[in-house]
Amino acid sequence: MAERNPKEKLVKMGNDIIKEVDAKENPKIEIPIRSLSNIIYNDKSKSLSIGDKTSKRFFFNVAHAKKFMQTTMVAAFCKELIEGKIHTNLRDMFYNLKRTLKDSEENTFDEQSESDPIVVDIEVALDMLREQLHLGADVRGRVVGNVSIVDRGDVVNWGKLGSGGWAIPSIVEEITFKSVDAKFILVIEKNAAFERLHEDKFWQKHNCIIITTQGQAARGCRRLIQRLSAEFKLPVYVFCDSDPYGWYIYSVIKFGSMSLAHQSDRLGTPNARYIGLTVSDIEEFGLDKFTIRAKDVDIKRAKDMMKYEWFQAPEWQKELKLLVDKKKKAELEALSGRGLRFMTEEYLPKKIKNKDFLP
Repeated sequence: MAERNPKEKLVKMGNDIIKEVDAKENPKIEIPIRSLSNIIYNDKSKSLSIGDKTSKRFFFNVAHAKKFMQTTMVAAFCKELIEGKIHTNLRDMFYNLKRTLKDSEENTFDEQSESDPIVVDIEVALDMLREQLHLGADVRGRVVGNVSIVDRGDVVNWGKLGSGGWAIPSIVEEITFKSVDAKFILVIEKNAAFERLHEDKFWQKHNCIIITTQGQAARGCRRLIQRLSAEFKLPVYVFCDSDPYGWYIYSVIKFGSMSLAHQSDRLGTPNARYIGLTVSDIEEFGLDKFTIRAKDVDIKRAKDMMKYEWFQAPEWQKELKLLVDKKKKAELEALSGRGLRFMTEEYLPKKIKNKDFLP
């Protein structure tokens, strides 16, 4: 049986509540628990997923009543968006639903920090992306390469947009790929490194797609990487700072995140490999003069990551331990200490040729 569409799932959620009201039962909404205790790492699929523990949100419960109301309000709002073929963002949703209940001083929502988690609750409960519910997330990330797409009727060539590249939207579900000519995808944490590689025409010389996440990858960016990799069988190489934050950015792209473990099959890219930087690179490429002393928070984060199931590969254990022992980290910009084109002409070509990747 084909998976129901978002509107059908929302309608079913509403009908289930009505059935319980008609049966004179306490109406409830069941939502999978998103805490670490309910996150499962699948070594075979190389992804995080959510377990089968759930919590119930009851209407006739003083502790649950407000959140129950908020959940049904957001669900109804999403249904209206889908029916009206309208897309909006989380901030607009908050203001649209924010009001004071009649004959009371009680607000539906006081802050956006109340409404945002409700969207995730509905995503988890319905097993849907918020983008499928017509709610966009952060817009962040740029891409360039020999790729043509159709976006809302417009044909866009990623290789002919000047120095800026194509800005990745929060919703990429409706994009269709017209042509893709690339051997691999290079995902870059830093905007400066992306600009260096773009100006040097790295993507043309090596026939690849280069994407900057501009920090932690936004959902639209992660979904685009996953789609390109899955639909066109392209390997993905991730290029981040040599520090726990950069390595965690890589792990989120590859395995998915703990907060969105329920969407790892749509947002994770299991075939991704880490191309650098590493602590080992500091010595191998003569970067010692361009390192930064690791802070206590970096050391603690590295020690925590050594315990994660998805960082148990010997190669990762080695790099994490090296950072803890040497107390050194390095940013992508450290490669510029060897020359402004060292990254483009020596570091990355050597890594790719030797297939010097971490799993």
